[in-house]
Amino acid sequence: QVQLVESGGGLVQAGGSLRLSCAASGRTFSNYAIHWFRQAPGKEREFVARINWNDVSTDYADSVKGRFSISRGNAKNMENTVYLQMNNLKPEDTAVYYCAAQPIGSTRIGSWGQGTQVTVSS
Repeated sequence: QVQLVESGGGLVQAGGSLRLSCAASGRTFSNYAIHWFRQAPGKEREFVARINWNDVSTDYADSVKGRFSISRGNAKNMENTVYLQMNNLKPEDTAVYYCAAQPIGSTRIGSWGQGTQVTVSS
């Protein structure tokens, strides 16, 4: 299984921006779809965004469309990194954000990261 490490979380005011990173340890993301999920206190984990590493297709939850952007690293030394650019953040975006790797062709998530906290103050 691919090992995942998230980074980039923090505290930001409403309307601000953050960029989260999800790095694979020991391999690239080729042949994986990489997802971002989030979980707020007292709520279930929910889907945020997804990118297919091979064809770079993307998908977003309605609640973040137009504000969040998922992308893959392009430079040679970033072939194992996926980014989640979050703009115009709202207090309701406060959650622990997790990246997850799903092998292409599988219906299941294979690996989860440890999560990174995002807190948006009003």
